[in-house]
Amino acid sequence: MNGRDLVRSWWSVGVTGAAREPRTVRAAWRRRGADATGPGPRARARVPGAVREVEPGPGGGVIRFARSELRVLVAVNGAVFWGWDGAGPEPSYALAGACPEPDPRAELEPDTDGGWRVVAERVTVAVSRHGALEVLTPGGVTLRRDLPPRWWEAEDGGPARWMQRSEVPADARFFGPDGPVKGPRPRDGAHRLGNGVTGTGTGTGTGSAAPVTMPVQLVVADAGTHLLFVDNPWDGTLTLREGAEGAGSGHDRVGTSELRMEGGPVRGWVMAGTPARVLLTWASLAGAPALPPAWAFGHHHVREGAGGEDEVRRVVAAHLERGLPLDAVHLGDGHLDGGRAFTVDQDRFPKLPVLADELRREGVRLVSVVPAAVRAEDRRGEGVFPDLPDARVRYAGQAARGFAGVWHTVDGSVPSGRVDALCLGRAAHEGLRDEVPADERPLVLSPSGWPGSQRYGGVWSGKGAVGWPGLRASLARVVGLGLCGVPFSGPDVVGGGRDGGFELYVRRLQLAAHLPLLRTGAVGPADGGPWEYGAAVLGHARVALGERRRLLPYFVTLAHLARRTGAPMVRPVWWPAPEERELRDCEDAFLLGDALMVAPVLEPGAVRREVRLPRGRWYDTATGRAYEGPAKVLVDAPLERIPVFARAGAVLPVRAEDGGTELEVWAPAPGRSGGGLVVPESGDDGDGQEAERYSVTRSGPRVVVRRETEDGAQEPSRPVRVRGLDGTGGQM
Repeated sequence: MNGRDLVRSWWSVGVTGAAREPRTVRAAWRRRGADATGPGPRARARVPGAVREVEPGPGGGVIRFARSELRVLVAVNGAVFWGWDGAGPEPSYALAGACPEPDPRAELEPDTDGGWRVVAERVTVAVSRHGALEVLTPGGVTLRRDLPPRWWEAEDGGPARWMQRSEVPADARFFGPDGPVKGPRPRDGAHRLGNGVTGTGTGTGTGSAAPVTMPVQLVVADAGTHLLFVDNPWDGTLTLREGAEGAGSGHDRVGTSELRMEGGPVRGWVMAGTPARVLLTWASLAGAPALPPAWAFGHHHVREGAGGEDEVRRVVAAHLERGLPLDAVHLGDGHLDGGRAFTVDQDRFPKLPVLADELRREGVRLVSVVPAAVRAEDRRGEGVFPDLPDARVRYAGQAARGFAGVWHTVDGSVPSGRVDALCLGRAAHEGLRDEVPADERPLVLSPSGWPGSQRYGGVWSGKGAVGWPGLRASLARVVGLGLCGVPFSGPDVVGGGRDGGFELYVRRLQLAAHLPLLRTGAVGPADGGPWEYGAAVLGHARVALGERRRLLPYFVTLAHLARRTGAPMVRPVWWPAPEERELRDCEDAFLLGDALMVAPVLEPGAVRREVRLPRGRWYDTATGRAYEGPAKVLVDAPLERIPVFARAGAVLPVRAEDGGTELEVWAPAPGRSGGGLVVPESGDDGDGQEAERYSVTRSGPRVVVRRETEDGAQEPSRPVRVRGLDGTGGQM
């Protein structure tokens, strides 16, 4: 399949080309509603058949069956590619560059029962004589087994639907962005792979499309962790069933997944190893995440109303006067002339660049909405869409108006995901990067995406599901996206008449204050801030936003590390120890980097909650009390805060009272040591910024912090504050 064939395949399911109208897209979008549950009335079924011949090659080779052929490649980074019917790894919008070189030490060799295998350093791939593909650890333990695919080919020459069933160990658990409201683990049932409209998906596993669903699946089992990426932008359905281990003389029931696609290539990648190794390999394929500017980790406020420049000034001043940190204002469709993209209403915003400069001096950036469609000049016609897959397309001119970033919106008339979303992010990122000063980085936020979207920006997941279940769903979405290689994401924090009460609003804000992207929206009809709920809520909001401001240097460090290693900023609690089964089922807490564990309040009326702590010593950051894990502990969670724990020995860069950066060090347990990395904000593109490495040792009541350099250990050049001595929160 060449690039032209791949583009044609997108068009046949409704991805727009130049000047295609939404009515055409809507028709294709409606056709998606019937999932590929079986062949049409006039279709021929086909399976690969038996092996006929083999053509070895670098890193693997081609195995030809009676009615199909399979290409297997083990790359130098340990990733495994497989493609049927001549499908190769390129062209692919998901890949950041060319396909990695094949592993010269990996060869296709005969296996038992007429099959073939490729043995590499990190993985073994076995192919049976009828086309089942098995991925095993170097020790020979099965990670997954993909049965031979089955095609239904239309007699009129249309696209061939296909399906493939897979098996994983009985103890394995699936993780990904299509998690239900209970957590980031997709439960048993059918999950749509076509992306829905922002804010409408709940990800409940009932077949409704969520705002971001990617064909990326992370599987965690005792044998190891692996990631599967099916490189196919067509719509489909993934049906999951977790396995169960037999008790006594009972037999294990393997976990299964069944993938049904409406067309497109049968190809994918598998990466195996520790979670950190898997995400590093995935980042080397799909691309390192974009590094947001430092201000992007602050507080963003969305201004959707139709007011003008003075209204924006009023909202900014209201935040600052009440002691609420504010770093960016996002202008919605209200600042556009008739809703037309790139056309500012000159009556209400006559001097937009002047306003942007004025706010920048206050430390506040302006971010503009960019609708996907460009509305016709007469304002009555339907919008048209650029040919987004064309790499020359740019959304330009925003920086000249004073905007430091853009955020995209879509509506029900346009498919909101897959390759179009990736290309939309690319067009905006490249347009801004060409215009902003060299010492600044652009911000691009999209409501949906496709693997590779992280190369251009982050994901805002909209208002999401309402009520307390929506609070759980927003956490699940951020954790799932991180495991798929998108570290910068977050929900909108809204309240007011949408779904009610001040308690839920406060808990939303407290959670979002510990997620990578923090965006607040309208609380009441005045489209203002938390003060509209009263003095008590304003006080709680001031505490949450103040803590977020204090943690900014830590968020910047995590973003740099995510770009360099692919590791998510927000991680499931099992991340450092996936072999601990009880942690795999913990879905109401998360790790923020290596140093912090956050346990948000997800139920109404709760003032205490149970927290499952991983192995090691953990400190309650509010009280300084030490806990030894693994354990379940019951801790206070009053309305003014949520439980946050620091790992013993951790080094956190935080914002000091004077605005500089200081090191908050949590004392190791007696006789233990610790440490951490700090990446300071450089002000430029940041890729070459050196990471500072610190070590922490404890001898009796004394804690020693050293910076490790090539010239040896040195005294830290930053202020150090030690906490947690004797488990009482004492400082030194």
